Amino acid sequence: MKKLLLILIFLIVSNTVNANGKILKSGFITKSASVKEGMNIDDPKNKIIIIYNHGQNSNDKAHKNECIWVNQIRNQASLVDKEINGKKIMVYNFCSNDFAGDMSLKKHWWNSKTPYVGKHKLDKRIEKNLELVEKFISIGVPRKQIIISGHSCGGLLTLMLLSAYPEKVGGGISYMQACFGKLSKTYKVKKVGPEKALEKFAKKYPGPAELRARQINNIKQSDNVSVLAFTHPKDKWEGLLSDWLEEVPGVKRIVISQDYKIKGKSCVVKGDDWQENISARKNPGHEMNQGLCFQYYNPEILNFIASRLK
Repeated sequence: MKKLLLILIFLIVSNTVNANGKILKSGFITKSASVKEGMNIDDPKNKIIIIYNHGQNSNDKAHKNECIWVNQIRNQASLVDKEINGKKIMVYNFCSNDFAGDMSLKKHWWNSKTPYVGKHKLDKRIEKNLELVEKFISIGVPRKQIIISGHSCGGLLTLMLLSAYPEKVGGGISYMQACFGKLSKTYKVKKVGPEKALEKFAKKYPGPAELRARQINNIKQSDNVSVLAFTHPKDKWEGLLSDWLEEVPGVKRIVISQDYKIKGKSCVVKGDDWQENISARKNPGHEMNQGLCFQYYNPEILNFIASRLK
């Protein structure tokens, strides 16, 4: 009996986090930065649910078994159980890489010279988020107490969802929104400027450039996008291409410092049994929200959520 119990415990743990700290399943993030599967919520009327969306590496199923790593959710874990007006925060890690965009079934969409046809993977991820929102509401969580959040492609997803379906959730928190490669670095935005850089991108990859422009224009056309958005000027993806956020009604943008410090404090990224300065990472600007000193912005995040509950 004891041996059987140990086997069951091992299977449960291995289904959520592997030995290298890779989280493979959806579920609620604990304060210790693990993930507990299931949707059980005690006293749902007095809970605030943040749905956290990971980034993505492709538009197809090539990375369907990927989700997120422990070091990527430590700052989300720091929000767990924080109280706003007597309501406790719960953070739900949402894995959604198990499907493909429509064009992936025909050809590699990145090399397309024509506009994207059908639903892009981000559109499908948005649909999955809306389904999840309704599940939480059916459990008893008030709609305005549900916040959509995400990093990178998940950050862009957040902006797209809140612009198209502002009445479905309370608000959104976007970290380093980007989903079209290292545009800021590859096209030398700092040297040539945003306009010329995007012209080069459109010339080389007209299909993706058209899709990006279309997504951004749709977001801009919304009357009110209730999103708190974080960007970093040294983000190789879209760090110097993020000023369009200032044109979106309702978006509150926070630009993190020019270096890899916050208020003079170096950002450290911590895994299960390691830590390193964020400046030593491959994509430091894009990953600033993973540095532990990013918790400096927790009061801003909590104030934003509080403003959405009114």
